[in-house]
Amino acid sequence: MTEYLDFARELADAAAAAAMPHFRTRIAVENKEQGAYDPVTIADRAAERAMRDMIHARYPEHGIVGEEEGIHQGSSPYHWVLDPVDGTRSFICGLPLWGTLIALNDGRRPVAGAMYQPFTREFYAGTPDGSWLNGERLRTRPCADLAQARVMTTAPELFRVPAQRAAWDALAADAQLVRFGADCYAYCMLAAGHIDAVVEAGLKPFDIQALIPIIEGAGGIVTSWDGGDAQHGGTILACGDPALHAHLVERLRSVAN
Repeated sequence: MTEYLDFARELADAAAAAAMPHFRTRIAVENKEQGAYDPVTIADRAAERAMRDMIHARYPEHGIVGEEEGIHQGSSPYHWVLDPVDGTRSFICGLPLWGTLIALNDGRRPVAGAMYQPFTREFYAGTPDGSWLNGERLRTRPCADLAQARVMTTAPELFRVPAQRAAWDALAADAQLVRFGADCYAYCMLAAGHIDAVVEAGLKPFDIQALIPIIEGAGGIVTSWDGGDAQHGGTILACGDPALHAHLVERLRSVAN
C-alpha cells in the first residue's frame, strides 16, 4: 500500500493547489440540487479534474468514481473514489472543516484511504496495517457507554426520514456531548481518539470510502446503521469502541433504510 498512499498524497497536493486559491475568497457558488441546497464551486471541479488527470497518467487501467465527474470504467478492478472538497458548505463559509477524500478500492472494498485538510496541513491516511496523521500513528479511544460519548453529525436536517430523525434525537439526548458541522473532519477526529461516534444519513460512496480505512486502521468500526457494509453510503455509523458500536446498531437498525 505504500506506493498507493504516496500517490494519494500527490493527488491531495494537486487538489490543494487547485482549491486553495479559492478558499476564503468571494467565490461563485452553484446549487446542484433542485428543492434543496447542494453547493459546488470551481474549487470542487478544478480539484477533481487535477486528480483525474494524474490517475489517468499514472494508472490508466484504473477506474475513477468522483463526485463532480461521475464514473470512468477502467480495465482493472482497482478504482479511485474521489471527493475533491468534502464539506463545500464549510469551504464557502471560510471554515477549515473540509477536506479532500481519496480512496483506492480493489473491486471489493476500499483498501487505502486519505483525507487532506490543506489549510491545517493535516494528512490522514489509513490501510489495513494502520492509520496515521502526518506519519504519527492514530488510535481510537475506549468509550463503551453512550452517556460518556462525544457524538457528531454534519447536520440534523440531513435525517430526512422522520423515523431516522427521531432515532437521532433520542441518541443525541443520551450522549454526553453532541457537535455538528465537521463533515469528513469528524471521522478523522474519531480515528484520532477525540470523539467517539459519527452518525449520518444520505451519504454517497465518495463521502465515506476514504474514511473507512482511516477509522478501521485506528481500531474503529464503520458500518451502515444495521451493521452492514458502509462503502456504498446511505446511513452510516462510525464508532471508536466496538462495544459502543454494538449498542448503537441495536438502537438504529430498525430505521436503517
